[in-house]
Amino acid sequence: MPPRIPELKKVLKVLREKRESGGCDGGEGSCGPGNVYLVETGPGDSEVLTLKAVRVIQNADLLLYDRLVSNDVLELVGPDARLLYVGKTAGYHSRSQEEIHELLLSFAEAGATVVRLKGEDPLVFGRGGEEMDFLQNQGIQVKVIPGITAASGIAAELGIPLTHRGIANSVRFLTGHWRKGGTDPLFVAENAADPDSTLVVYMGLSTLPSLALKLMHHGLPSDTPAVAIERGTKPQQLLMFAELKDLADEISSAELVSPTLIVIGKVVALSLFWPHSSREASLLVEVK
Repeated sequence: MPPRIPELKKVLKVLREKRESGGCDGGEGSCGPGNVYLVETGPGDSEVLTLKAVRVIQNADLLLYDRLVSNDVLELVGPDARLLYVGKTAGYHSRSQEEIHELLLSFAEAGATVVRLKGEDPLVFGRGGEEMDFLQNQGIQVKVIPGITAASGIAAELGIPLTHRGIANSVRFLTGHWRKGGTDPLFVAENAADPDSTLVVYMGLSTLPSLALKLMHHGLPSDTPAVAIERGTKPQQLLMFAELKDLADEISSAELVSPTLIVIGKVVALSLFWPHSSREASLLVEVK
């Protein structure tokens, strides 16, 4: 299925004509497909990009990017490259996943260097695996450029070790979002209510009230330290610290919005931002 966007149709036509003029006409001497890179941009701060990610971004012909990619990262794109926004929010998808697959495939087959630019870590509760699987089944090799996972990057910036000897001996990533018709993601609460573990919840704003109740029902102390981080590592970052029993109400009062990461566990109290007095059990911090 060719792209529906007129400009991209023209770009695709030029790429195909260039291939054919260079002897890539589909015969015995045909050239192979272009390179497809899945580039993880990390939690948000452009300065934590890897050197390899910067090099690939600067040399791409086409970049498909989502809503979590910052403007600072987009400024690294080469002057001749084409940018296409394919971001998704709750209830609105600028492009369906099938359209994204076909765009990646069409330009790769035309010999372009294609970058799928994804915020945070697309291999953790993202669609990166689906896109890799689709392209590989079509004979297109995908090269992954690893980035910093949001959980570790955001927590590290706040001085929160996800594991700490004598405090937390494991870490668990949870999703608060599920596919339509899929299994309720909160069913894991029974096994996740471990006071010696750290929980990191992605996409959990809407389901946090239910998750917190289930965790406490299954034995996680209600005064367990927790923090919600909106737009982590970015200049607009907001932090809401609270005990588990109060976190959902405090998030609602502060009107935090997506993307917000939630960390629950005793290690949160190791952060320098954690309130030291029990009378200051909730704290909203704006980090400049």
